[in-house]
Amino acid sequence: MCRHLAYLGRPRTLHDLVMASRHSLLTQSWAPRQQRHGTVNADGFGAGWYVDGRTQPVRYRRAQPIWTDASWASLAPTVASTCVLAALRSATPGFAYDESSAAPFTHGRYLFSHNGRIEDYATSRKALWQRASTTRDALAAVDSALLFGLAVAAWEAGSSLPEGLAIAARLVLDHSGGRLTMLATDGDAVAGVVVGEPMHLLETDDGSVIASEPVDEGPWRELADLSVVHLTPDGSTQTAL
Repeated sequence: MCRHLAYLGRPRTLHDLVMASRHSLLTQSWAPRQQRHGTVNADGFGAGWYVDGRTQPVRYRRAQPIWTDASWASLAPTVASTCVLAALRSATPGFAYDESSAAPFTHGRYLFSHNGRIEDYATSRKALWQRASTTRDALAAVDSALLFGLAVAAWEAGSSLPEGLAIAARLVLDHSGGRLTMLATDGDAVAGVVVGEPMHLLETDDGSVIASEPVDEGPWRELADLSVVHLTPDGSTQTAL
């Protein structure tokens, strides 16, 4: 469906994280190595990052292939951050192809992305809409927006970053199921939920990356399905969903 990654660690440029590696998100936009559904990711892309003195993240999104955006290619080498979430979109038929449907979604200090598909979106939306936040990005015409709205509602009710994702996944699994692998960050930590679409984790002394597929030949490890991962500056923890 889509490709995404999140980074937490020492400052790195957007170009380094998204474009420079041999199997970067840029390369994955036309030649993913481990994608189970779809062959290219050319229906939009986006990135969000955090800067000193600003609580809310900065976001850049486009409804076009990442390789066609000269403005992004010019911007990416000039911006460095300690926390980044970036994503490519392979659109599910029946959903909008505009910029509002491209990750990352954002609300307040949060960034969010989803790789997969809600199995029966109409049923899930009807059953769960009243439990979801109606923040602007949660109203986008795409199934990922429902998951984001459910996560935001949980976070605003006091849930931790990983628990908010877990609550959203459990609610949808209870009603219709699907492939619900998600990433989120608040600028201080990164959380992920693995449901039906794989994610991989690389931890080094300089920082950690969690991604749909490895972007280089480092010592990556695949996370277990139906698991929750939480990355902080002190390391990572993994629990069962």
